[in-house]
Amino acid sequence: MIVVITTSTLPNCNSLSPSWRDNSSSQLLSGDISRRGSAMFLTRAKSSPDDYHSTLKSLNSRGRFPRKSLGQHYMLNSDINDQLASAADVKEGDFVLEIGPGTGSLTNVLINLGATVLAIEKDPHMVALVSERFAASDKFTVLQEDFVKSHIRSHMLSVLESRSLLDTDPSLAKVVSNLPFNISTDVVKLLLPMGDIFSKVVLLLQDEAALRLVEPALRTSEYRPINILINFYSEPEYNFRVPRENFFPQPKVDAAVVTFKLKHPRDYPDVSSTKSFFSLVNSAFNGKRKMLRKSLQHISSSPEIEKALGVAGLPVTSRPEELTLDDFVKLHNVIARE
Repeated sequence: MIVVITTSTLPNCNSLSPSWRDNSSSQLLSGDISRRGSAMFLTRAKSSPDDYHSTLKSLNSRGRFPRKSLGQHYMLNSDINDQLASAADVKEGDFVLEIGPGTGSLTNVLINLGATVLAIEKDPHMVALVSERFAASDKFTVLQEDFVKSHIRSHMLSVLESRSLLDTDPSLAKVVSNLPFNISTDVVKLLLPMGDIFSKVVLLLQDEAALRLVEPALRTSEYRPINILINFYSEPEYNFRVPRENFFPQPKVDAAVVTFKLKHPRDYPDVSSTKSFFSLVNSAFNGKRKMLRKSLQHISSSPEIEKALGVAGLPVTSRPEELTLDDFVKLHNVIARE
């Protein structure tokens, strides 16, 4: 069920006592922030950027604290949000999907650039906060859902059809998001096969994960089926590293911004069936250290796999971590024809 939170459902902010405290932030919350004046960041001028103090103040005003179970780390540097939007080339009239808007600091940048934003947020408290913050804007909608369980294709098709009916620019949508680190792989798997809907997916990910997704080397333990999937559906690019000091609470690792330029379905590698192709890839990596003639025995006999490898121009002793995307495509197509 889709739940759209409106301002009529929000609690009275004045009734919430500031109870968020920890060793690193209690002095800031009781001292530095209070000296910045009584005006809440939710009611500041639209063009004002977010910063360290406003992010902490907005959370403290609600008695909220980041939830570890949801992987919440809030951005404290408005320049990073600007660079995220710049990486996606967000401009007037764009439609942007944002996953996990949190306090709305990135959302604010996207709306100020003229984009219409659909946000998906799992935490009901954050839904309430951004609903109130952007209540006056006709360019913002938030759905309270778990993104990895949501019917995002259905949501997006409905939105894009509505925009087309309104004679607006029918260009594809974009994704710009500061993701919770714990769902990054699931999000990538869900979004990249949607090149008929999105043109770009720009994500802030854990730095080590970003490197594994974008720059894995053949014949290494980091080379996995998801690398084949990423290159099948997109052209990935590692943009820049974001030091951990830019987040609250500070995570134990740095982050990085990655851009996935999605391929349109007509530009996917030529395979007879994407389902059977990725089934072959996953089967190959299930026995990662095994030769393919062994790990693919459930598909064909060892001699038949050896023959297919030869026809595809690959050594009969090939292992999965030695094959590029093009190699897997050739091997799949040879096996599919037999």
